[in-house]
Amino acid sequence: MSTEPNKRPNARPASFPRTPQISYPGLARVDGSARFSFGSTGPCALGSVSGPIEVRLAAENASHATLEVLVRPLANIPATEAKALAATVRGVLAPSLVLVNNPRTLVQVVVQVLGSGSGKEEERAGVMAAVVNAGTLALLNAGSVPMRGVVCAVAVGRRVADAGLVVDPEEGDGALDTEGCFAFMFTRDGAGEMQKKCVWTNWRAVSEGKASAGFDEGVLGAARNMAGHAAREVYEAVYRSVDGIGKTQDVLVLKVEDDDKMDI
Repeated sequence: MSTEPNKRPNARPASFPRTPQISYPGLARVDGSARFSFGSTGPCALGSVSGPIEVRLAAENASHATLEVLVRPLANIPATEAKALAATVRGVLAPSLVLVNNPRTLVQVVVQVLGSGSGKEEERAGVMAAVVNAGTLALLNAGSVPMRGVVCAVAVGRRVADAGLVVDPEEGDGALDTEGCFAFMFTRDGAGEMQKKCVWTNWRAVSEGKASAGFDEGVLGAARNMAGHAAREVYEAVYRSVDGIGKTQDVLVLKVEDDDKMDI
């Protein structure tokens, strides 16, 4: 198996994502907002956070805040695919949040899918990654919910032409037979050392492939390792962006010691 394919059409290394582009648009009537995209041509998403705010009685939880994630497509109303994506993103982000501090309240994360990637098979995992990153950035920008760590995501695909793995696949990479989004949570341990853990992936065969890829544990391991290095690049971009808007570095280096007593 080859993990380093021939040079990509744009000369971008196989193991690097397009340069993350991050901005904070300051949307009205929300507590925090952020826009994330992979380069100027890649999947893009706009996230916002409201909360902790009053919650509907039916969704109230006496022990912790209720986390709600909504994903809105670029056009039309949310359909089954958008609702499934929202449920997945909720599962990815929830472990990074300390929700016990605000019981009987609601934390609402809304992400709007923008730009390219919608409907393109080779960038579908990239859309998921952009949505996760936009949600994380909006939570950091809001600063209203304590966080255990920072979740960053990237997409990885395997090309049909040479069985090479590529981070953040784009149209010029050609057909893929396998692809997936990998999400990692970054934290600091008690000694201040950076820790990275893969918290979710949807590695799968895709219809673009001309041959059945099947499941290969070795390929999955190589893809996860490549994704981990690329996710660190995204994390560094997040770190710089948050530091640039006046947030303290402690937001991104929260030490994990006692889950019930964590503060930013």
